[in-house]
Amino acid sequence: MREWLKQARKERNLTQGEVASKAFINRAFYSQIENGLRNPSFVVARNIANVLGVHSSAFFANEYSEPLQLALRNSPMIVAHCDLDLRYTWLFNPHPDFNPESSFGKRDDELALNNGTINLMKLKRDVIKEGKPIKRKICFPLSSGEHCYFVFGEPLYNDKKEIVGVVTASMDVSELE
Repeated sequence: MREWLKQARKERNLTQGEVASKAFINRAFYSQIENGLRNPSFVVARNIANVLGVHSSAFFANEYSEPLQLALRNSPMIVAHCDLDLRYTWLFNPHPDFNPESSFGKRDDELALNNGTINLMKLKRDVIKEGKPIKRKICFPLSSGEHCYFVFGEPLYNDKKEIVGVVTASMDVSELE
């Protein structure tokens, strides 16, 4: 099941039928996509993403991320997408304190509330507001001690060149200091 898709639809107070209609597809087909029974074409994924204000790459993250996963799984890198409400739509390789699946649809301050999450949310808001990449060093109190990251945030655009969220890449630099 694509919980992130269901969550995005519910956050916008839309039914499956309304999303399907606005994406120009049959409601049953949309239901199968949301339940993970079928995969959309690139065009259908883009149409659904435009309706829900997410990036269409979220539909294909698992299929196309294998080389990325192999390269980054033992690295100090975290990669994530969030929507304009700063809710996660994709999260890869987080600190062990966080579960990627249970993070979907949540904001950083709903996962943990501390100066690090407050600063991370500010970075994301600034990326959206300024429409340009931003990088900052942000430190977080985690179960294994304080971890500091260089966080690179960049606007995430849809095919109409409208900002639909933020993509972040964060590198843990705690051991380098």
